[in-house]
Amino acid sequence: MDRLDNTVRDYAWGSTTAIPELLGRPATGAPQAELWMGAHPGAPSLVDRGDGPVALDRVIAADPVGELGAASVERFGPTLPFLAKVLSAALPLSLQVHPTREQARAGYADEEARGVPVDAPHRNYKDDNHKPELICALDEGLEGLCGFRPPADAAALMASLGVPGLDPLVELLRTKPEPEALAGALAGALALTDAAGRETVEAVARAVTAAAPSDPTGALAGYAFAAAQCPGDPGLVAALLLHHVRLEPGEALYLGAGLPHAYLRGTGVEIMANSDNVLRCGFTPKHVDVPELLRVVDFRSGLPEVLRPEPGADGERPYPVPIDEFRLSRYDLADRPATLPGDAPQILLCTAGTAELASGGQTLTLRRGESAFLPARGTATVLTGPGATVFRSTVTLR
Repeated sequence: MDRLDNTVRDYAWGSTTAIPELLGRPATGAPQAELWMGAHPGAPSLVDRGDGPVALDRVIAADPVGELGAASVERFGPTLPFLAKVLSAALPLSLQVHPTREQARAGYADEEARGVPVDAPHRNYKDDNHKPELICALDEGLEGLCGFRPPADAAALMASLGVPGLDPLVELLRTKPEPEALAGALAGALALTDAAGRETVEAVARAVTAAAPSDPTGALAGYAFAAAQCPGDPGLVAALLLHHVRLEPGEALYLGAGLPHAYLRGTGVEIMANSDNVLRCGFTPKHVDVPELLRVVDFRSGLPEVLRPEPGADGERPYPVPIDEFRLSRYDLADRPATLPGDAPQILLCTAGTAELASGGQTLTLRRGESAFLPARGTATVLTGPGATVFRSTVTLR
């Protein structure tokens, strides 16, 4: 077992207090947006096996089978297939969508063939993998936007704002079949960049802000918050096409390929496939490739499914997801110990109390905010700590 020394990413949208509080450190006043736990080359965790700190991706590369297990290497390759995070947002993240694995492979190959530098600001595909993700709320009121409203619902919301510049989008949503209506409305929203378009976006911002007091915990409040933080961004109009979601602690959302979404504010544990492929469509000064975005988005409406952990074996409560690259579960420990199998790589994060790990004669204590990597050595780990909450990130081996 390896205690992890993790990197905190200081993206501008991050909270200044939540991650320092979790880690038991004083706040610096600077944003601390994401705590990365894993072997992503962008910010790998460090481990120390007696010879000083070493990046986890290097440790795994030196002995993939020994660290990940033969079954994981055969199924997912010689790298850790997931990245775990604590994400804490005080400002909206970019409105975005992720490609399928096939779309990512094709897009990456195309940009490689055209010689687009991987760090170019207009590059869409940083790697050839998909990026499904799951986020589980740690605090009250983790808010986001996720999935398309039915066209009639989106039209009714836009019409209720009384902004004449939205009339063409309202008409489109009311008269066209669903995929065509949603695709046309998203393209139309993102085209509001000229003088008249900017006036429409500003009028929408004023309208949702004026209406928000009548809906203090609902969708209008979320849109008003986004309007205040991203003034003049056409992504605000695109956001009106999406459902507003508020998660209570312990509730989660799974975000698959093609699903537009944005986190607005709040703190959660996040797990995702080991990729950095993001196509943005709002709330960002970064590159927005509208044609590629429209090719990748899945233009089907649907109410986001809020996930709750299911009862599992030995006190484990997993969140059901339709993929195998990652699996997130939680343990709310009482007097009875829990036994974790050792057939797959896993990362444990303690978010409350103190947890004790014991495996093969080794012991490790995790306090709130601390995490550990458990290699797939075939040895079970016994987890104890009454009152502790531990999140387990691993893979599913079938």
